[in-house]
Amino acid sequence: MANPEELGSNQHNEVVYLNPLWQALRDEAKEIVANDATMTSFIHANVLNKSTLEEVVIHRICERLHQSDFSGNTIRAAFNAMAADWPEWAEVLRTDIAAFYERDPACTRFIEPILYFKGFQAIQTHRLANWLWKQGRRDFALYLQSRMSETFQCDINPQAEFGRGIFVDHATGLVVGATARVGNDVSILHSVTLGGTGKEDGDRHPKVGDGVLLGAGAKILGNINIGNCSRVAAGSLVLKPVPPKTTVAGVPARVVGVAGCASPSRSMNQILAEDKDSA
Repeated sequence: MANPEELGSNQHNEVVYLNPLWQALRDEAKEIVANDATMTSFIHANVLNKSTLEEVVIHRICERLHQSDFSGNTIRAAFNAMAADWPEWAEVLRTDIAAFYERDPACTRFIEPILYFKGFQAIQTHRLANWLWKQGRRDFALYLQSRMSETFQCDINPQAEFGRGIFVDHATGLVVGATARVGNDVSILHSVTLGGTGKEDGDRHPKVGDGVLLGAGAKILGNINIGNCSRVAAGSLVLKPVPPKTTVAGVPARVVGVAGCASPSRSMNQILAEDKDSA
């Protein structure tokens, strides 16, 4: 996993050291204003008038989630309470930013996921909802789930657990059930479902290991394990456990080869032909 202060190569094939990340974010914000004066008010309100990276992230999300009947300030107060109670969130947040910068070829600046990418904003909103659920504030958590679904087009139950270094590309159509567990350094594309298979109670949703790549439209159903560093091809229907370091594809999915590399979630390689030859 990337160190939060050592954010990797992206498409530029060089290591970029940010100490602090906050200064880099401000530099990018100033460059935006210099290049396009119409962005001045937006950038000042969302970045340059803030004091910390956490404040920027919280402000942007709360502005997007604000409704007349449920103020963004109420959500902001909850974020601040979470940050105080869970100081590790600061590192988790930075690792999530690193994941977007490293894995998305369309992301060329650290400011982009923070201001514009609904996948990043949805994951941070879910982290708050999950914290609220654990605090016994279940209705607030469920409200955030509902509001996040409306705003970011993805539906994640507050009980679902996510590790750090999560990259959710596009986010639209993502559905994650209550007892799902997602490990560290996982990449999830749009229209993925981590769901159940019926009305069964208890532990009924998938468990996704570290370093996994879930391709666009993949449906993973039931209390099954998706092994570390495995890869689920786009459009697959997975009903059985997936061994570590393998690629599965099809409806229903079957093993078609090796994962192709040590960490599929980082390579983001969804081409399967060469893996079939090596199976």
